[in-house]
Amino acid sequence: MDVMSPFDPRVTKPFLRMVQDSEKHFLAGRHDRGDDLESAIRYFLEFLRGFESLDFEGRCVTVFGSARFDPGHRYYKLAQELGRKLAEHDYVVMTGGGPGVMEAANRGAKEGGGLSIGCNIQLPKEQQPNPYLDRFIEFEHFFVRKVMLVKYSSAFIIMPGGFGTLDEAFEIVTLVQTKKVESFPIIAMGGEFWSSLRKFARNTMVGEGTVSEHELDLINHVETIEQAIGLIDKELS
Repeated sequence: MDVMSPFDPRVTKPFLRMVQDSEKHFLAGRHDRGDDLESAIRYFLEFLRGFESLDFEGRCVTVFGSARFDPGHRYYKLAQELGRKLAEHDYVVMTGGGPGVMEAANRGAKEGGGLSIGCNIQLPKEQQPNPYLDRFIEFEHFFVRKVMLVKYSSAFIIMPGGFGTLDEAFEIVTLVQTKKVESFPIIAMGGEFWSSLRKFARNTMVGEGTVSEHELDLINHVETIEQAIGLIDKELS
């Protein structure tokens, strides 16, 4: 008798799709215990499907960035070259799987002969996975997706982006700051894009005592792809 694994998408996918907008439903307020238990089962199955889909060899670098840059934009081109160079240095490249910076990094990884992975979620600017993915999984819940983007990575590169990019970046920094994860390289690229945020962190947050001066060094600001990869190689050697 052929017994399917609980990791098998034939088991998990139909159940995960039983409730549309399940994250919105869960966050809409108090529900009865039965509803919450059903939600917990969906989260568990979504984690299982992620573990099964993201079983791969090699060290992984996750690239975060905006979905809103088109292929002609300088940040798209920078991310594409970054993805290519990471692949040439034998790193797996993982992104959120959508367009913009994510597409560019995945595209570069494919061009560089590396493994390109995407963890997508349906959002107004990320409705479809980009076409440069060797492996792809679509998540319903933000927090499950973010766990997967962190769990399998040995380094993180933060490209220019919006609220979602900042959310991901600050969560990783917080995990390192609070020693919930090892001190993996966290790198910000994009030059002047981050200058105002850096000034706010140093002048206001440090000034008011909400973070310490040395904690600002958890994010490494680099100017070139070579500096980024050199830092990753050094930290992971």
